[in-house]
Amino acid sequence: MPFVSSTELRQRFSLAMSEMYRKEVPLYGDLLDLVRDVNEPLLDTLRPLERSRLNQERHGAIRVGKEQELRNLARLFRQLGMHAVGYYDLSTAGLPVHATAFRATDASLLENPFRLFVSLLREDLITDENTRQLARKTLSNREIFSARALKLIAHAEAVGGVEEVIADEFITAALATFAFDRVSTVSEDHYTQLAKASPLVADIASFATPHINHLTPCTLDIDAVQRGMISRGIPPKSIIEGPPPRLCPILLRQTSFTALKERIIFDNLDPAASLNVGHHKARFGEIESRGAALTAKGRALFDELFEQARSTEVDTSATPHGDNAANDIHQAHLQKFFKGGFPDDWETLRKQGLIFVRYEVAEGQHSTEPKSLDELIAEGKVTFKGILYEDFLPASAAGIFSSNLGENKAGHSKGNPDQAGFEKSLGHAVLEAEDIYRTSEEQSLQEVRKAFPAVTL
Repeated sequence: MPFVSSTELRQRFSLAMSEMYRKEVPLYGDLLDLVRDVNEPLLDTLRPLERSRLNQERHGAIRVGKEQELRNLARLFRQLGMHAVGYYDLSTAGLPVHATAFRATDASLLENPFRLFVSLLREDLITDENTRQLARKTLSNREIFSARALKLIAHAEAVGGVEEVIADEFITAALATFAFDRVSTVSEDHYTQLAKASPLVADIASFATPHINHLTPCTLDIDAVQRGMISRGIPPKSIIEGPPPRLCPILLRQTSFTALKERIIFDNLDPAASLNVGHHKARFGEIESRGAALTAKGRALFDELFEQARSTEVDTSATPHGDNAANDIHQAHLQKFFKGGFPDDWETLRKQGLIFVRYEVAEGQHSTEPKSLDELIAEGKVTFKGILYEDFLPASAAGIFSSNLGENKAGHSKGNPDQAGFEKSLGHAVLEAEDIYRTSEEQSLQEVRKAFPAVTL
């Protein structure tokens, strides 16, 4: 019986999730239209494979409340060729969660790059004991997967994949976990108590499933999308998170439209009670723009400059809502630190070892003559390109979450990381993103060595 490849299954799953989210959050469809319009004039700058990938570029995010939920999600994602990469401590922004990103780690990223950012509640960071106990109680008996979904996952594990004959059912059953059920599992009083501790805690502990809280298309010009949201009446968050605009993009830039105020129904635990209607804010539409992955040296320089900028940030909270003034001020402030502090041409970035690079041997080129790698590049016999950053920035993720959840935690701190605790909950260690990028660069250098055995690096 034929199997569906994990890449094809991930493709079908991400398309189904996008369709579901557009129905649940119609404004997301408007955002996709805007991103398509911004990207269209710039498509000729991309290679055919890059253009195809751009049309599929999405990530999403969910939040779970307990260990077993995280482990079952990992089991599902394994069938989609997605693995836990990186550890993110969001307590740096006062959020009681830590996270990982489930994504592909091989060349199948070129066919479908879909990834999911998954946060896990940290009860130890809920300071109020009564609220901590309430969250634990509401989550204790929750099962986010249906019995059928768990059976299909177990079957796939047993036979070594998902057969074509059950692929559609597999996706439908899995997708139900990410749908939004507007009926809360808690009373209005309990919801209010959870939200007082943190709107994020209320979002995690008040519903039957860890509903997808955002999906993210990729744009070639995120600054144009930010302005376009304003002109089209899509309410944007005030600033674009991440590095400032650059000639040579690095890491990840993100923005979003602000979270929607959605109607929900509270469970009053009283069959005779009338429906108690309230509202919940958690779901939004995000946009991302990706650049080159940084080496440890590059990341250290980035973090130093970013922290210098953040520590002297101008307060834009009083800036009128509905225009781009706050973002203009923020980006100009970042530029003061990055323009002279972080190189902005690819050759310097490569030579200084600030980015991970994929090298390619020009067609028909090979030689046993001793040459340095720099000489081969200068002669056009070897080309290079920065390896695309496939992961996330903790500060940016925290900024997106905070602005859309209405979190009132101010500022940033060193946080309270617990990677060992997260990995215990997950059931295994997370992969290190830097190792993946380094391996990709080294593999490309091996191809250079095959063509030019005497090359010196």
